[in-house]
Amino acid sequence: MVQVPNGFTVVVGLGLSGQAICRHLTQLGRPFMVADTREAPPGVEAFRQTYPDVQVHCGSLAALDFCQAYEVVISPGVDPRTAGLEGLLERHNPATGEPMLVGEIALFKRAVKAPIAAITGSNAKSTVTTLLGEMAAASGINAAVGGNLGTPALDLLAQQPDADLYILELSSFQLETTPSLGAASAAFLNLCDDHLDRHGDLEGYRQAKQRIFIGAEHAVVNADDPQTWPDQPLEHIEHFGVHTPRDAAWGLVEQQGHWWLMQGKTPWLLADELRITGQHNYANALAALAMGRALGFDKASMCGALKAFVGLPHRSETIAELNGVRWVNDSKGTNVGATLAAINGIGTTLQGKLLLLAGGVGKGADFSPLAAPLANSARTAIVFGADAPRLAEALNEAIPVERVEHLTQAMEVAFAMAKPGDCVLLSPACASLDQFANYQARGDAFRHWVEHKRSELTP
Repeated sequence: MVQVPNGFTVVVGLGLSGQAICRHLTQLGRPFMVADTREAPPGVEAFRQTYPDVQVHCGSLAALDFCQAYEVVISPGVDPRTAGLEGLLERHNPATGEPMLVGEIALFKRAVKAPIAAITGSNAKSTVTTLLGEMAAASGINAAVGGNLGTPALDLLAQQPDADLYILELSSFQLETTPSLGAASAAFLNLCDDHLDRHGDLEGYRQAKQRIFIGAEHAVVNADDPQTWPDQPLEHIEHFGVHTPRDAAWGLVEQQGHWWLMQGKTPWLLADELRITGQHNYANALAALAMGRALGFDKASMCGALKAFVGLPHRSETIAELNGVRWVNDSKGTNVGATLAAINGIGTTLQGKLLLLAGGVGKGADFSPLAAPLANSARTAIVFGADAPRLAEALNEAIPVERVEHLTQAMEVAFAMAKPGDCVLLSPACASLDQFANYQARGDAFRHWVEHKRSELTP
């Protein structure tokens, strides 16, 4: 048994967040040691060179005795139920009043002086976080943007200590170890099956995300998804959705064949002016507008930022039009909810039909919710990868299904089948790790194939 030195903080996990935690503790002058469940975590030797006096434990956490530890801070990728950490969430640190086991965001909250805007959800949180940051910049607000997206929160604090506002994308993994966030504005965008291997079931996943509302001054929630609504009463709650808004809620209204982004009866922006397309992206814009208005951003500046926003790579990203067929990269669609949003958002805008490319590692998800919307808007589904058989079984009664081995084959089949006015949509509803390093590599493969095909077709 390895005894944690008396009064030391234990940092668990040597990834990006773990190293940000170490930098933060060094700045505070707090003694710490590091533990990682892997016998040889990547970067451990470089870490030892940077921190030659810091003890590093690799292997089972059950070999550590935490009795004299000041605190245990875990990286988001480490499950707080990992063997060896039992009971730490129930024990409390007499110095902080918080659980003995916390995550990076708890340290961030203790140190931050400026307000926090926080965004979570199964899907679209990176888009809304980035868009809110663009709106803040356009409004002349010195905002720092990061968290689960881009720069770790504790590094933001070090890099931009004088920020007027911190805009954070937060995952369920980060929130489940955050005792209290106290956000000036907190958004819970949507909920669908994801990370059930970590949280046990959908309710466990929802409860982790609900923690974003602890101590919040203002909440933005999905009018069409009551599971995103706070379990505990909050004084200021605003709803957004893709339907006609009630009262002062945010929504979409169709007038003379054009969609308007509205707050209640007040028009804010004509959807035709946006560079992002699809009703799911209009909903993202409405969520960002609701947060920005509550945070005091300038209306004209917000609308200008929204009109200039082109979206993020791999998220309903139009790559090209080939022979009258639109090719859209939504490789970030790694769960059923994200793919549903893309199908519903894009399918309603087409003169033709969708050709869905889906497949990969399904993480045990139920694919059957995809069947009905595809029956309404799709020509076919072309499935590939590890869970192609499960996808085919879920969809083949609703639409024709083609099964292939790899994404490249799926694109070749789609190119042969698509007709002018159609859209080939890569939105896999699955993780990528059976065939690609990550969703970015999968999206890049899609992009490169489309761009190569475009060059072949160009005279």
